[in-house]
Amino acid sequence: MAQAAEKTRRGKQTNSAMSQEALQTAYGDMLLIRRFEEKAGQLYGMGLIGGFCHLYIGQEAVVVGMQGALKDGDEVITSYRDHGHMLATGMEPRGVMAELTGRSGGYSKGKGGSMHMFSREKNFFGGHGIVGAQVSLGTGLAFSNWYRENDKVSVTYFGDGAANQGQVFESFNLAALMQLPCIFVIENNKYGMGTNVERATASHDLSKNGVPWGIPGLQVDGMDVVAVREAAEAAVAHCSAGKGPYLLEMKTYRYRGHSMSDPGKYRTREEIQKMRSERDCIEAARQRLIELGVDEEALKQIDTDIKARINEAAEFAQASPEPAESELWTDVLVEG
Repeated sequence: MAQAAEKTRRGKQTNSAMSQEALQTAYGDMLLIRRFEEKAGQLYGMGLIGGFCHLYIGQEAVVVGMQGALKDGDEVITSYRDHGHMLATGMEPRGVMAELTGRSGGYSKGKGGSMHMFSREKNFFGGHGIVGAQVSLGTGLAFSNWYRENDKVSVTYFGDGAANQGQVFESFNLAALMQLPCIFVIENNKYGMGTNVERATASHDLSKNGVPWGIPGLQVDGMDVVAVREAAEAAVAHCSAGKGPYLLEMKTYRYRGHSMSDPGKYRTREEIQKMRSERDCIEAARQRLIELGVDEEALKQIDTDIKARINEAAEFAQASPEPAESELWTDVLVEG
């Protein structure tokens, strides 16, 4: 992928503060997530991934744009739709795929599966299966940074389905009261499981959900990685300046069902196809790069290289052994 990048002109600016080089990196990162999730869907269909499996296809611009604004040491926590977040933080596809297939080579030694894996090295504090539970945990991460008086921020992702949970508002209150450096990111993909967000919440602008606590918010086009990156930079600057939490509502869309077991009969094929053909975040980035003069063959090479990397990850996962029975007793208790 790096060789392909060298074939293009570098440093040229897009129509924002995001450089051509940064946009091309974001394009590759989004494509990595897309190809990974497509392969995960295939392995699930083959019976190699068990339990629940929630794919991130369509939403890639959100986490890639956010991650581009963070620095080393900043922390990330999210829900069960977490594969994309793992990859965006720099976790290796082979380790993530091995975890999905329940193998010992996975990040949680095959014991966490799709919904629960972690990487302290990459400051990724997990996907969480309880709706909204990660929001209070993410606030706790921000509290630890405030207490230590460091310059880190924590980014807490949750969906529109979790946006009205009581613990979310309790977290808003504490974060605002103590001016904690926490960025709350609502990934509004329009459907909480199978319920349209308009049927589940009286608010038509979730970025204003923090208003009662004085938390500034911004509604963002989550299908545009450049717009996400700009909003993320504003949020990071706000938190880093000691001004407290910030709320971002990312208007995005998932192409697949809520999970692999969801047939998605609550929406039409026409609706999905319209989003794919008119609003796809990866295709939009590709078109911008071409307009900037990037060679189409270079972009094709990026895709080829990524596909090879994902195939290798799948092979690694399938070749890795299952966890030993003795692993049932490890990682259960941390002794101080």
